[in-house]
Amino acid sequence: MRKLFVTLSLVIALSMILAACGTQPAAEPQVMVTAEPVASDLKTLTLSFGYGDVPTLDPAIAEDTSSIQVIEESFIGVTHIDVVTSATVPGMATEWESVTNDDGTETVTFHLRTDIPWVRWDGEAVQTVKTCDGSADRMVTAGDFAYGIERNLNPTNASPYAYVWGFVLKGAADYNNGVTDDFSTVGVEVVDDATLKLTFLAPTAYNTQIAGMWIGRPQPKWVIEGDDCTEARGERWTEPGFFQSYGPYTLKEWIHDSSLTIVKNPFWPGTDDIPVAKIDEVTWYMLDDAVAFADYEAGNLDAAAVPGTDLDRVKADPTLSAELSINPSFCTYFYGFNTQAPVVSDVRVRRALSQAIDRQGLIDNVLKGGQEPAQWFSRPGLAGSPTMADHPDLGVKFDAEAAKAELQAYLDETGQTADQLDLTLMFNTSSGHQQIAEAIQQMWKDNLGVDVKLVNQEWAVYLATIKGADTPQIFRLGWCLDYPDANNFIRENFDANGSSNPYTDGKPSGGVFYDNPDFFAGLAAAAVETDPAKRVDMYADLEETLVYTDAVIAPIYWYSRNTVTKPYVTRTFGVGGQEAIETWDIDLSMK
Repeated sequence: MRKLFVTLSLVIALSMILAACGTQPAAEPQVMVTAEPVASDLKTLTLSFGYGDVPTLDPAIAEDTSSIQVIEESFIGVTHIDVVTSATVPGMATEWESVTNDDGTETVTFHLRTDIPWVRWDGEAVQTVKTCDGSADRMVTAGDFAYGIERNLNPTNASPYAYVWGFVLKGAADYNNGVTDDFSTVGVEVVDDATLKLTFLAPTAYNTQIAGMWIGRPQPKWVIEGDDCTEARGERWTEPGFFQSYGPYTLKEWIHDSSLTIVKNPFWPGTDDIPVAKIDEVTWYMLDDAVAFADYEAGNLDAAAVPGTDLDRVKADPTLSAELSINPSFCTYFYGFNTQAPVVSDVRVRRALSQAIDRQGLIDNVLKGGQEPAQWFSRPGLAGSPTMADHPDLGVKFDAEAAKAELQAYLDETGQTADQLDLTLMFNTSSGHQQIAEAIQQMWKDNLGVDVKLVNQEWAVYLATIKGADTPQIFRLGWCLDYPDANNFIRENFDANGSSNPYTDGKPSGGVFYDNPDFFAGLAAAAVETDPAKRVDMYADLEETLVYTDAVIAPIYWYSRNTVTKPYVTRTFGVGGQEAIETWDIDLSMK
């Protein structure tokens, strides 16, 4: 989650947390939604994404939960991760087979459907996209998949998720890093319109799962680059009027910083695992969680996250409590440290700040939603991840006395006092994130005598800030599964060039600025280990390095999802950062 994320109000319990939580000085005023009248037989769903615009709808460059949510409804991969069960099921590929090559690589051959047309909203209805001579529909082909992978890896697009292919796909890292400009050296082969071959660096259980991620989805080359009958739209191809897709939904309207609407695609035939959509239109508003929840109570939203400050009231209310659902979520909330920034460049300070966080107290007094204190990063339940039952003392825990000792050693050596330390925590704008930040800020004051300043930024700006040279000393992020394996969490975030540890020219250039070759080598070894028990032990050692020995991050909690849903909505609950909206339904007779 896939992902750095911003909360889907409906998806998580705190605002943009995950998209999970904060505002600080006053943000722009937010106005409650007033739904426009719609045809009585039209099934429409209204939700909230959290505060801030959706950064992009381009599968080649998306990295956050709100962007990926729309992409998941609009484009289907060769394989598909069931968001409820995390099982790998067929997507656009009806079947696939793999072979281990003599050089140790693995080639997987995907056999694709040939009956799925590209579609677009023409202002009045969803229409199929025609070939230039108008004689036939443009159908999704293996070449479209190859083009999507090439765009994700092409260094000119600066995709923040290209590193995932670089870790697993033959030749991908060299192409993405500009070592070669020849895409034919990458392990992507179009055999024919219905057959795609991908060659991976080594056999792993998650190769076919990565193959189905949004980073490998088809994109309409004729719109992006133009052809004999279509004007090139470049990066504007994702705007309404230009946008083309083929999944259960397609884009109808996007009013930036306000709302986004998708509409049912009548040409998606449905599969056993990805059905024809039942709801005609889905609109997400871009509201802080507190505002969104007020809108829900006013009857303007059909589902919403419940802010921690409202949970006790919701549980006590006979109507709202019946609409409340509390579910586990394969997501982790954490604070990252810029390990090269002043003060937090010293591991003792980072460890002290982490140990000074009373995670259970935060859950009991602020979150109140059944979250679990996180002692390490990879959520238990993922393949390869340690569990609390087997590793109760792994990682980092609340220990005020140990935290004081760590910080005092640093202060004694540098000749400072705690109140002289200049520290800043940045989070993305959201009332929930702010409540968490303020609670932890007070813990740091009470337990360490340190005054930490709080700063917030709107989501898209925030993402750019924390990925660059000006990464703040301490910053908030959340991560949800893209596929159910510890590799997706710890390696894809903190390996060299991982999501939270970007590199430029072979050096850390943003995020946590972490450089530990032994740690990176351990991640690579654990990724391909075939003995499940040994693999868990390897990841346990790596987690200890990440959160305690080197204290690169302060894990805070493992998510739960606290959501309310109107009784006329039938829905599923995703275990990660996305929802399967195509499986939801509305009983109009109950509205």
